[in-house]
Amino acid sequence: MDTYEAVMQSGSHFKDARRKQESLLASGEKRALVWIAQRMPRWINSDHLTIIGSLGMVLTGVSYALARWNKYAVLLATLFLFVNWFGDSLDGTLARVRSRLRPRYGFYVDHVTDSLGTAVLFGGLGFSGLMSPTIAVALLIAFLLLSIEVYLATYTLGSFRLSHFKWSPTELRILLAIGNVVVLFHPVVLGNRYLLFDVGGVVGTLGMLLIMLISFVRNTRTLYREERLP
Repeated sequence: MDTYEAVMQSGSHFKDARRKQESLLASGEKRALVWIAQRMPRWINSDHLTIIGSLGMVLTGVSYALARWNKYAVLLATLFLFVNWFGDSLDGTLARVRSRLRPRYGFYVDHVTDSLGTAVLFGGLGFSGLMSPTIAVALLIAFLLLSIEVYLATYTLGSFRLSHFKWSPTELRILLAIGNVVVLFHPVVLGNRYLLFDVGGVVGTLGMLLIMLISFVRNTRTLYREERLP
């Protein structure tokens, strides 16, 4: 069997993973996204929205970089965070509403572009002067490690977890947007000793690493029980 035939055969047996979304805003967000998707012009498709979401993330990172010279660029970053949410959250919803699902293509393209966009985002933060480059790199590493764990769990367990402990990318975007406003007036906190985004970055890094370790232990136990040797 050549490579093409192997890919086609594997695709014919592909089973989409179960989506687990249990975040604080999941219920209301889902209703809002479906409402928007039902009213989306027919000439707009999921690929357009994926591109919009990716550009939103890249431009968020660029806006943070510009904050090195003008602090009000963080407000522009907040606008592009909304653009990222709009495209990134709506592309899959639009495909489901229109019954135009491409599970393998959508999953692959979505998460590769998400990883690239996140790298630009943290790169912009590290260059902005609002966050130390070391902490920005630590955040990116923690994000990528957690992403790897999620994607491997999706493949091995058939369950795609979109949130952890009631937090999802939507809640994190909102938290970052609030931080953008606060940092305009209080860029340094805790007795004027630490950058606000450094404190948030350390908390975010430790939080993602802890979530990854908890998920690793839980999923390892599940897989061990399911594939226990005689």
